[in-house]
Amino acid sequence: MSTPARPSVLFVCVHNAGRSQMAAAFLTHLVGDRVEVRSAGSVPADQVNPAVVEAMKESGIDISAETPKILTTEAVQASDVVITMGCGDTCPVFPGKKYLDWALEDPAGQGVDAVRPIRDEIETRIRALIGEIAPAGRT
Repeated sequence: MSTPARPSVLFVCVHNAGRSQMAAAFLTHLVGDRVEVRSAGSVPADQVNPAVVEAMKESGIDISAETPKILTTEAVQASDVVITMGCGDTCPVFPGKKYLDWALEDPAGQGVDAVRPIRDEIETRIRALIGEIAPAGRT
């Protein structure tokens, strides 16, 4: 009997400069290589939001080298779980995938004080997600 492949998660928001970057960073930080993590945006920004970078640094996670990526059909097809954060109708839908929509405030144009509660809510949701897709006993 073969070992099941590790689960894969795709986080999607419009600009891939805030929410989806934070979610991907938290999941990677907390589970390492037990989960394949991707993030993308339907209309990617030129750079990750500096206030998001700063807020994540306060949590001990450096995302300063990350860059926004374009959402592709291939990324969705290659993912087991697709978590959208305000990308609306532009997110492709494929049968057999688990889709979640996290209604989170958009940190675009906001300072680090406004980003912190969004960051903390994302971390809470990521910790719950880990319990569903990658429990500690699973390898």
